[in-house]
Amino acid sequence: MKQPIISYHQDDENHWVAELACGHFQHVRHQPPFIERSWVMSEEGRTTMLGLLLECKKCDEGAPKDKP
Repeated sequence: MKQPIISYHQDDENHWVAELACGHFQHVRHQPPFIERSWVMSEEGRTTMLGLLLECKKCDEGAPKDKP
């Protein structure tokens, strides 16, 4: 199920995590050459991606909301 990004935070290892409208969290890492998400490296880039729809596997599984 696709859900929009509504916010971001960093985890304990300083990796960026997207907060989705459904209440689930999803890492949005930039790890070339496997994952190309250079937009995650700047505040401006992350801001431009607010509203981007990501596939939420947790919704598909019926998982409870994540806790901050």
